Amino acid sequence: MKVSIIVAVYKDVESLALIIKALHNQTYKNFEVVIAEDGNSPQMQEYIKTIENLEVIHTAQEDIGVRKARSQNNGLLASSGEYLIFIDGDCIPYSNFVEGHVFLSENKTALSGRRMNIPVALVKKIREGLIDINDIENNLWKYSLLIFNKQVRFRQGIFLNPRGWIYKLISKRDISASILGCNFSCFKKDMIDINGFDESYGETAIPDDMDWEWRFKAFGLKLKSCKNVANMFHLDHNIHDRGDAIPYLKIMYERKKSGKYICEEGLNTHDV
Repeated sequence: MKVSIIVAVYKDVESLALIIKALHNQTYKNFEVVIAEDGNSPQMQEYIKTIENLEVIHTAQEDIGVRKARSQNNGLLASSGEYLIFIDGDCIPYSNFVEGHVFLSENKTALSGRRMNIPVALVKKIREGLIDINDIENNLWKYSLLIFNKQVRFRQGIFLNPRGWIYKLISKRDISASILGCNFSCFKKDMIDINGFDESYGETAIPDDMDWEWRFKAFGLKLKSCKNVANMFHLDHNIHDRGDAIPYLKIMYERKKSGKYICEEGLNTHDV
């Protein structure tokens, strides 16, 4: 099936270039890249024009504060794939990332993966071209002393073949499948049925995963982990303040209590 990889970006062309390099090396080939920009940067536009040998769609919007949910809805509507994979613009997928999502995909199911953090000092060397991130993927243990600490989540970087007995044994014990907004996937039809991401939560991170997760469950879908199968690196950075979420959390819990899983401000607010 055709896959649409929706990449949420904001101005960081350097990280996007690393993502594009990783997507060129994917073992699964039938996909398009949808660059969902929360803004309209000339530098981003110029870089996207240089991308070759990939099917690329670029969506943009006015830069008036964090509106990630709306930019992801832009990307969703522009996509042509049957299956959607959502990643963030600072996360670099492993070479078998898309294949992992596709292999574990099921009808009426959303997949949730994790990420392994690359420390800031190492990120600097990657950005400067001193270290090839593909080398970290292929020789993870060689870098273990440099990156092994609690914040890195080293275990999330270990790849397990989903066809193998080790993965099958571990996956039965690992029941954690909560959604992480930088690495999840689902069928496009299911996302449309719940009206996409909820755009009513201001600049907060609520619609990235927390809101989306309960709405999918209320819709009748199950969540399934793709941890250690669809791996990615996260380029660590300073955390950006996305505003006070508490007032919006109260609204979300009220909606959850009443079972309003089809959001009022989502794909329906876009001109198609």
